[in-house]
Amino acid sequence: MANKETFSQKQRIVSLDQFRGYTVAGMFLVNFLGGYMGVPTILQHKNTFCSYADTIMPHFLFAVGFAYRLTFLRRLQRQSVRETYMQAVWRNLGLILVGLAVYGLDANYSSWAELSAMGLKGFLLTAFRDSPWQALVHIGVTGLWVLPVIARGTAVRLVFLALCAVANMFVLHTSYYPWTFAVSTNDGGPLGFLTWTIPLLMGSITYDIVAAHSARNAIRPILIWAVALMLLGYGLSCITTIKQAWAGVPGNRGILAWFVEPPFVPPSRPVDMWTMCQRTGSTSYQFFGAGFSMLVFAAFLYACDIKTLQVGFFRTFGQNALAAYLIHDVVGETVERSIPHDSPGTLVVLGLLVFFGVTYFFVRHLEKNNIFLRL
Repeated sequence: MANKETFSQKQRIVSLDQFRGYTVAGMFLVNFLGGYMGVPTILQHKNTFCSYADTIMPHFLFAVGFAYRLTFLRRLQRQSVRETYMQAVWRNLGLILVGLAVYGLDANYSSWAELSAMGLKGFLLTAFRDSPWQALVHIGVTGLWVLPVIARGTAVRLVFLALCAVANMFVLHTSYYPWTFAVSTNDGGPLGFLTWTIPLLMGSITYDIVAAHSARNAIRPILIWAVALMLLGYGLSCITTIKQAWAGVPGNRGILAWFVEPPFVPPSRPVDMWTMCQRTGSTSYQFFGAGFSMLVFAAFLYACDIKTLQVGFFRTFGQNALAAYLIHDVVGETVERSIPHDSPGTLVVLGLLVFFGVTYFFVRHLEKNNIFLRL
């Protein structure tokens, strides 16, 4: 049974690797299927409710926060404070640079005259508008943002988290909401780090719970946190119906008028800044996503650290997540070019299996040769 010593000192935490591997596999599933006709709505990013596809990104930030706290505290024990902080800075900057290389910028100028006429301000406003703000860049920027509190106590991190949530609600109350939702940007855009802070810091708090208890005794407080956060996220999403009811908008009568559809169910009423939405990085979405991440992690904690169960391809993807992420983009693009988006379901499933199989082959080969891509 896991205890404080084993969780804080051992090199790999099985439940975290398995959880991360599941998250990578879930990303493969929704990224490949998302663009095909006939795919169930719950597997697509619709930006009007929280689908299964929308739960994957918070899982990544949650896993990052868990490992961030673990490695940061471990390094503080064996090296200076300055060295520890500088390593964290360079690691997150490295992730941002890799992300920029993978995603590219939005800038596309046909001539030097066009670029020079735009100037530096115009370049920055156009080049960093949409494409760069995806997983790796968000992880790197959010990692830098929480660096001042990652080694602090639970109360400090929770206050920081709450302030970020309030700041995000204020930002979305301005013209930033229609810009992110209607103009199209990724995962909250340039200010997305405000709420990606929520699943990341809850991951760090989950590590504290696991490190302070046996695996069996850690599950109960993790589940309590999970339920509380999911209810908070859903409660915030219901503010939209409260506003509509006060405004006299026609709709359901009685008690149901005050509640939106639960997560994973498409909405029947207009959406706004309170709606669970990955594109805008809404506060309701991030609280629910953080809670759902804790719920899923608790299941892996039980299966892996109490029942000692493991899934081989989760291990392979979980221990080499960055390599898997980079490889899946190339393989997925190649396979998708051969399968039209209106293909029948059998061909899409066949393409999915080929995509999974080829990606797994490469990542497994790296694992067998002890090649792990980490920053």
